[in-house]
Formats: sequence, C-alpha cells, structure tokens
Amino acid sequence: MDDTACLTATPDRTLRPTLRTDAAPPPEVRMTARVLLALVVLMLTSFLLVTAEFLPNGMLTEMAVGLGVSPGAAGQTVTVTAFVGLVVAPFVGVLFPRLDRRTLLVGVSLAAGLSSVLAALAPNLALVLLARLLLGAAISSFWAMSITVAARVAGPERLGRAVMFTSAGMSLATVAGVPLGVVLSEATDWRVTFAVVGAASLLLAVPLRLLLPRVPAAPTSGVALLVDTLRRPGVALALTGHVLVVLGHFAAYTYVRLALERVPGAGADTVVLLLALFGVGGLVGNLVVGLVVDRAYPLVSLAVPLAVAVSVAAVVALPGALPVVSAAVVLWGFAFASWLIVINAWAGRRTPDRLEAGGSLVVVGFQLAIVLAAGLGGLLVDHAGVVVDYAMALVLLLVGTVLFGLSNRTSSSSGSDPVSAASTR
Repeated sequence: MDDTACLTATPDRTLRPTLRTDAAPPPEVRMTARVLLALVVLMLTSFLLVTAEFLPNGMLTEMAVGLGVSPGAAGQTVTVTAFVGLVVAPFVGVLFPRLDRRTLLVGVSLAAGLSSVLAALAPNLALVLLARLLLGAAISSFWAMSITVAARVAGPERLGRAVMFTSAGMSLATVAGVPLGVVLSEATDWRVTFAVVGAASLLLAVPLRLLLPRVPAAPTSGVALLVDTLRRPGVALALTGHVLVVLGHFAAYTYVRLALERVPGAGADTVVLLLALFGVGGLVGNLVVGLVVDRAYPLVSLAVPLAVAVSVAAVVALPGALPVVSAAVVLWGFAFASWLIVINAWAGRRTPDRLEAGGSLVVVGFQLAIVLAAGLGGLLVDHAGVVVDYAMALVLLLVGTVLFGLSNRTSSSSGSDPVSAASTR
C-alpha cells in the first residue's frame, strides 16, 4: 500500500508530521522461513561480492600471463576495488536519494555480475581495471546499505543476528569461495572463473527481488548528514577506533604468509592449512558472536578487538610453537570476523535513526584502512621486516580498542541514548 502521512503529538504537545507505511515491519519481527531465506540471500550476496573482490589474489600468475603484465600490475585489480569503495561509500545516498533499497541491492548484484563478465572478456589489463571499478562501486553500495536492509528484514532488535548472515558470507568467501575459484581456474582458465562468478551474481538478482521486502530510502542522506552524524557524542571517536582496528588487522594479515613462514618446518601445505583455520575460525565467530552481540554488546565490543591483538602478538612472538600459532590463527579469524558484526551493531545502536549514514561511515572507515594497510605495511616489511610490521599492527589494534571503548563511555555519559530515544519516538 502507499505511504501516508499522519500527525504525532510530541512531548511539548505540538504536532509534527511523521511517515507511516503499511509495509513497515512490526516492532517484533518473527524469524519465519521467509525471513531466514531473505537473510540467506543477503549472505550469498556478500559471499559472491567478496569472492569476486579477492579472486585475483589466488590467480595473479595466470592473470599476469594471460594479460601480458607483471603479477604486481595484475594485483592492482584488487587495489582498485578498495579505492573505488572508499570514494563511493559516502555518496551512495546522494546518488540514489529516493531509490528503494531492495531495488538498489538488485542493481548491486547485476553490476557485480556484469563487472566479472566484462573482466572475463577483457583483452587487456586496462579494460579489466575498468570492469573492476564497477565491482568496487557495487561492493561499497552493498555494505553501506546492508545494515538498513538487515534491520528491515529481521527487525532492529535482531540487528546483530541479521548482520551475522552478511558477515558469514564474507568469511565463507575466504574459506570456500576464493579457494574454489582458484581450483576452477587451474582446471580451466582464470577467465572462466570470472565468468562463473559473474553469472552467479546476475542470477542472484532474482531471489533478491523476490525475497527482500521493500526498504524505502532514508528521508535525508548525503555528505551533510554524514558530517552531522560524526558530530554525535562518541561517533568520531568510535570510527577512529574502528579504522585503527581494521588497519592493524590488515597491516598484519596482508603479510601473514611471511609471518607464518617463520614457524620452523612450516612449508606451503602448513601455511595453506593455517589460513584455512583462519577462515574456519571466522565462520565460528560469526555464529557465536552473532547470537550474543545484541545481549552482551558492551563486553563483546571490547573483547573482540583485544582478541585480534592477542592473536597477532602470539603469531609473531611465538613462531617456534606450532600449536600456539595454530590456536592464535583460529582466534584471529574468530575475532576479526566478529568485529564486522560488532561495528555494524554499533551503528545500529548509535545511529538507529540514520542507519544508512552509519553504514556508510563504517564502510568508509573499512575501505580507508584497507588502502592504508597495504602501503604502510609494505614499507615496513621491505625496510624493517615482518616483526616490526606486526609490532606496529599490535599498537594500532590496542589503541583502536581503547578509543572504541572510550567512545562507548562518551556516548553513555553524554546523557543522550539514541537507542532509547528512537524507541520512544
């Protein structure tokens, strides 16, 4: 049915117009089969997007040969997606101010599919990079809007559990998506792999359209709203902590192979197994933390980044103990996958009245950290070694944890609780 306007009495007995929609979910959304299917479709979307984003990591040699470039040049196909995501994320609301967010996610799936198909057909690196620009924009748009859509599908009171599905898609891509893509490329060709992933993304647009509910665009969205959101108590501090946590993670994880090769007797098979354990830990972390974050947010929000820091320290400080390193890698995967749930739950708690703005800020911080991590970590690894790189990552993680914890205290002590305010409006 059509949206209708109504008048609501405010505490000062004045009347203000509000928007009522018959399509809006009730305060308590039952976890029906249709809701679960919608969440699974969101999970598959994030799975295919992340798989497409990092496919070149496992196929650099084949891509370089096929395109007639160096492996380093082929690696820019990953860098360009993160950079475009950083640029696009703040402007998703500006570019699509009135577009229903269900329609936007259908467009994201189609754009991602088209990007991979074009990459499969591109005769040279320049055209592959152009195709990947489209993927970067699609990824950024999905993550910026995923919080809003998840809240609409599962209900605000289950936001953490809903985000668990989208985050699980990312972890599943690292465990299965990218490795399967590499296997397929070795059996056929890297272009075939891109084509298969592209076709799957194009087909996924159908269940997205059929299973997701309508999600009207936020009344106001844009750069001005992002700036205003940053001015809320604790928000800028929390996002600074978020950037430092993600930066610390990627500064270490980008060069994790160098760190794991310090383990005595660790050959290529051992490194692959340890990286698989990282992904398994991520899947378990998604499930466990996704189920408890809504009820135990204050504790989880500090324990998760601290666990990442402890894991990074153990990997680099105790290379002689393979069981310890193995356990640390599992904990690292568990904790970092959980951080994706924590930061989205934070956005739901601190910006419940402007989820699109909160989601965009989270994505901007994430992409900024990825872009910075590769360059900064690379300089340290080349000039000082992997131990110094990991030491810097540990410092960044600890400082980020402290700042994020302080932001929660700042928000509470300000006397303004957006969550409570939203529930009483």
